[in-house]
Amino acid sequence: MDFVAHLRAALPAMLADIAELVACESPSEDLAAVAASADLVARIGAERLGAAPERITSAGRAHLRWAFGDGPTRVLVLGHHDTVWPVGSLATHPATADGGVLRGPGCFDMKAGLVAAFHAIAALPDRAGVTLLVTGDEEIGSPTSRELIRAEAAGCAAALVLEASAPGGALKVERKGVSQYSVRVTGRAAHAGLEPERGVNASVELAHQVLAVAALADPGRGTTVTPTLLSAGASANTVPAAGEFAVDVRARDAAEQDRVDAALRALRPVLDDAVLEVVGGPSRPPLPRTASADLFDRASRVAAALGLPPLRGVAVGGGSDGNLTAGVGTPTLDGLGAVGGGAHADDEHVLVDELAPRAALVAALVADLLGER
Repeated sequence: MDFVAHLRAALPAMLADIAELVACESPSEDLAAVAASADLVARIGAERLGAAPERITSAGRAHLRWAFGDGPTRVLVLGHHDTVWPVGSLATHPATADGGVLRGPGCFDMKAGLVAAFHAIAALPDRAGVTLLVTGDEEIGSPTSRELIRAEAAGCAAALVLEASAPGGALKVERKGVSQYSVRVTGRAAHAGLEPERGVNASVELAHQVLAVAALADPGRGTTVTPTLLSAGASANTVPAAGEFAVDVRARDAAEQDRVDAALRALRPVLDDAVLEVVGGPSRPPLPRTASADLFDRASRVAAALGLPPLRGVAVGGGSDGNLTAGVGTPTLDGLGAVGGGAHADDEHVLVDELAPRAALVAALVADLLGER
């Protein structure tokens, strides 16, 4: 099959599907919104694929799975439909299509990628051995879907992640591992003007700990350790009795994740009578370049055969569910979704002319992988 020609012909339907998905807001934290989005994703997917998905519910969230054929899964196609945009964002960031550019909350990350997955799989002459998994909690770390993702990926020949591309349409061949923590301090309240010496100032203890935590970064190894959201105290004239700050850690390898984890858990209070607690830990393992190298080479050959421009692969700091599939030893190629930019930002957009070629690449790559059965 000429996948490029077939999917160029499907472009009007792809654009209609994307518009419908973007118009259905789906912030991860809003269970009702995510449920409504899951219903819409299921309907559009069923229309394109000719089959309804299996619904897998965990902690009130519905994840959708299409499994084709009676045998084991050979290729896992992975995506999510939740976004970071709160309900009401369409009022300030309306969905538009103008001058070959689509805009709207979540269009790039990653509703256009979902539509590309539907149309790419629909174009396959034989889908047996393909599983498409669409989750609803990726943007908050996949707390209810991570075990499902790992189980689906285990033993597959490949996991293809339809997350948005890197700049210029580059594929994501390496991702840092992600760890998230909360550093909590318990002190003792006192009147800030009358007898501050009777208190144990949680803000001061937090200041010591923020500096200690930030010093754990190792730029030479690509390890970032970033104190982020911070809060302390209850009133302006009271010595703060409690406070906490969040820590975001990104590391290229598991050894660095382990080093930072051990150092955070070894933190001790500086102030007398202060109590320190560190909670959290690694949430996504690294996706090393070795996990994607063979698939990237195969995708490059497929792109050349389709007459598409040469592919580029880049390393990125952000995590995705591709980290989880790589973590169980499954070869993983990420960033196969929409070409555009502005993920999570005001200028989020998708380039229309790249939709059909990217979907054709996915279809041809899946067909190539299935050909080795």
